[in-house]
Amino acid sequence: MAKVHPTSSSSSSSSLYPPLMSSERQVFTIWMKSLVLNGYGCTIYDSKGLVVYRMDNYDSKSSHEVFFMNSSGKTLFKILKKNVGVFGQWRGYRSGSGEEGMEVEEKKPWFTAKKTLRVVKRDGKSWGITVMVGSGSDGDEHSCYKIHGSYHNKGYKITNFAGDLIAEVKRKETEKGVVLGEDVLNLVIEPNSDQMLIMGLVVVCGLTNHSL
Repeated sequence: MAKVHPTSSSSSSSSLYPPLMSSERQVFTIWMKSLVLNGYGCTIYDSKGLVVYRMDNYDSKSSHEVFFMNSSGKTLFKILKKNVGVFGQWRGYRSGSGEEGMEVEEKKPWFTAKKTLRVVKRDGKSWGITVMVGSGSDGDEHSCYKIHGSYHNKGYKITNFAGDLIAEVKRKETEKGVVLGEDVLNLVIEPNSDQMLIMGLVVVCGLTNHSL
């Protein structure tokens, strides 16, 4: 049985906060499993095989409230589901450190994501998610992102307001071309893209498709 990644050691304290943006393309492995026994969630490894992020959903799949953490368990952002419209909305809230190191959380949503209607194409059903970063009240098209996916191959692409590809998720393959299980994914983030935002959108995709 092929390994998800050659190693699974947690990153050291000096690498708890990877750069939010990089001038180089970044590659991650997403294992749609929690490190917590009998828990739900996902574990994200960097290209060196170190655990850099994790999401644990202790109650059940598709929870209405989930927390995204670094490898040491510090919450980086929270995602809440709101029952708005047909499919509902997912809203992300960033976390940070306040006075005396106390953890604080933004009151206004960092981003809002909503799923669009399913479309039947020749290659099967596809789905989409529209994402607005910030309040979206000013109508700034630069804050709009799109996620396009297919139920057939489990993969999806994330594009910015101009339609440029900024990230792609698809089934992970070994060096010999063997496709691993549906719960092992490969995430490629293009240069100068907001890594943390993309991680949030990956979690949203997992929640809306009931795989987390």
